[in-house]
Amino acid sequence: MSEGGLQAPVRHPLDWRNPDFTDPRKIDEELRRVFDICHGCRRCFNLCDSFPKLLDLIDESVSGELDTVDSADFKPVVDACTLCDICFMVTCPYVPPHEFNLDFPHLMLRYRAAEIHQGKTGGLEKQLTKTDRNGRLASLAPGLANWASSTENGVTRPLLEKLAKVHREAALPKFHGKTFTLRAKQSSPEVNTQAPGFGRKAVLYATCFVNYNNPGIGEAARAVLARNGVETQVVYPACCGMPQLERGEIEETAAKARRIADELTPWIDKGYDVIALTPSCALMLKFEWRLLLPGDAAIEAVARATSDIAEYVVDISKKEGLAKGLKPLDGGVALHMACHARAQNIGAQAAMMLRLIPECKVTVIDRCSGHGGSWGVMKRHFETALKIGRPAARQAAKSGQMYLASECPLAGAHLLQAIERLDTEAQPAFTQSRHPIELFAQAYGLTAGHD
Repeated sequence: MSEGGLQAPVRHPLDWRNPDFTDPRKIDEELRRVFDICHGCRRCFNLCDSFPKLLDLIDESVSGELDTVDSADFKPVVDACTLCDICFMVTCPYVPPHEFNLDFPHLMLRYRAAEIHQGKTGGLEKQLTKTDRNGRLASLAPGLANWASSTENGVTRPLLEKLAKVHREAALPKFHGKTFTLRAKQSSPEVNTQAPGFGRKAVLYATCFVNYNNPGIGEAARAVLARNGVETQVVYPACCGMPQLERGEIEETAAKARRIADELTPWIDKGYDVIALTPSCALMLKFEWRLLLPGDAAIEAVARATSDIAEYVVDISKKEGLAKGLKPLDGGVALHMACHARAQNIGAQAAMMLRLIPECKVTVIDRCSGHGGSWGVMKRHFETALKIGRPAARQAAKSGQMYLASECPLAGAHLLQAIERLDTEAQPAFTQSRHPIELFAQAYGLTAGHD
């Protein structure tokens, strides 16, 4: 064991059923232990807003050390964490197996779980994370929902800002009346029996975002996989629980994990692979669920069977080879590497996939977009989220590429807003962000090119 060694970070299961997990005194002891290490290191000072807040708090204290910082002042540090995991996966030299055993994001999660245990959170902000309920309701009248959520609506957005604390300028996802699961039931793409990968079977975990907000991502994934000989089924029992986990609602997240795993394991038993269509959901299925329910057979089976969609396409290319028919796009791609894709520790799979397209030039943007799920749309965080995403926005704007893409659709939309605010005369060509699988489908001629 050595500081900055080459060993991969190791995450310990969350002992959330232990009463000590939500004990305020024990949490404060751990916060002070970890914050003191962060104070002495400061390697993460520029990652997000948590660390500047923490370090300023210490530097401006009476002693200039943690001992004169009031514990009540820790909350803004906790609230600023988006659980992106980049400090844990990339920057911190003290994560397990180091003896300091430092896991900053999961400590912030523990603090939030304790707040819920003490009844300190709730209200309309909690309602925003009920993605399945909100999606079902909005799909009944998507035109009305999209009108009300538009940033151009000068009536409803100020009201939403006042009641739910959502910034009036923050772009919100659009809704569709015809969900991805409904579209999948109505039609399936024809499987190419001549493809080298013919014989593979995969169940697509739709994710709440793809199901309700962008079914086109799911349709593009199914089309690409069918062209490559993969039979697909679509399953969506419920949201993966990431919105709840970010708030500290661990018990609710664990219940969702059990429900989804119970529905996916019969497919796994029949020889199907599991594919998640967004990186946050892939991270939950592969890693986070296992930390909440260690040793659960169904959870372990899902984790072993799950791939990110780009990861799966790359795997086909390496093991069997891709079906013919890929043609060059009409320009290069500025690809934002989503934080939860990096947290999976699988490499830049989306970049690898896009580079399988002939003549495709890919500029990888490996800085955080600043969005952080529902965190970045809140009134108290929106401007900070744009500031955090500014370096990534600059990279995208200067790339000279035709397309902007991100595996995280929310991050992509947020980057577009950050790009619009850049103080530059030359605005980039792209006007929307695409999921990499949509561009891959376009290269196969399976979807119409648009920007």
